[in-house]
Amino acid sequence: MRGPYRQHGGRRLPIVALLVALVVLVAVLIGAVTGSTPQPDACESQVDGPPVAGIPATYLALYRKAAADYRIPWEILAAIGSIESDHGRSHGAGIHSGENSAGAAGPMQFLSGTWKTYGVDGNHDGKKNRYDPADAIPAAASYLRHNGAPPKMRAALFAYNHSNTYVHNVLNRAQAYKIGSTTSASPAPTPAAECAEAAAITAPNATIAKIIAFAMAQRGKPYVFGAAGPNAWDCSSLVQAAYAAAGLTIPRTTFAQWPYGVHVPNDHAQPGDLVFFNSGPGTSTTTPGHVGLVIGHGQMIAARCSTCHPAIGVETYHRPDWIGTTRPLLRLASTSN
Repeated sequence: MRGPYRQHGGRRLPIVALLVALVVLVAVLIGAVTGSTPQPDACESQVDGPPVAGIPATYLALYRKAAADYRIPWEILAAIGSIESDHGRSHGAGIHSGENSAGAAGPMQFLSGTWKTYGVDGNHDGKKNRYDPADAIPAAASYLRHNGAPPKMRAALFAYNHSNTYVHNVLNRAQAYKIGSTTSASPAPTPAAECAEAAAITAPNATIAKIIAFAMAQRGKPYVFGAAGPNAWDCSSLVQAAYAAAGLTIPRTTFAQWPYGVHVPNDHAQPGDLVFFNSGPGTSTTTPGHVGLVIGHGQMIAARCSTCHPAIGVETYHRPDWIGTTRPLLRLASTSN
């Protein structure tokens, strides 16, 4: 289609070419209207990325995987790993066994108490081992998120190591890694937010996958109070339409959705659940005015507000105004029996 035009068989070829072009244009427009999700190939190439000088391939892959799972820039994790253990290559005390004089251990240098609370079984082998980079690197990402990263990165890094010099060194080294990775022969920038979000989602079943896929496809569209799609949504119409995409019916408004689903403890929230907040018009602690759809890893997708950028996007649901969580699927399952 991109080659030069060649006349053949009179004037028919231009007409055929025009028709083909129109079909392609219609397909592109349909994709734009339906809000197609990022192409998997593009996301995978960004998350995998090229080699980065000075970082072992195994560690680089773990940094990038943790970045996708926890939405912490991989270069921040790499900078911490470099300073703490030279990406596991240091033979200093506590890196591969035991503890150093401060009681820290492993390639990301966790104290035993911190590890007990924030340790992660990153390779799903049933163990949380602070000497194993497959566990230690995602644990570092999780700990940074707990302390406010990425929006409060400096504070999170200071919590990791109570030293302003340490924070400065991590940020400088991270910037060097970022520049080095984007100026190589095969440039690949830090994974885009939407790729990290998609990589972090693990739907428990096909129904929830359909619900989340629809909602994720609406990212970037406008928020309009009272709108019900397809070109704009408010918070409750978005989740209602997402459930409808899976063939399920839930109430239209936030006030009606709140009592509809089966209430579950906040710490049991899982993909497909609805999370409610004491914000929005007419809101209160008993009639929450805002709702989001849980997609996993402490994240939700929500139609947020008309001035938000993006108006419909992914954010954490761990907020002070988080009132509660419901699981409409339990209600729907009980009514279908």
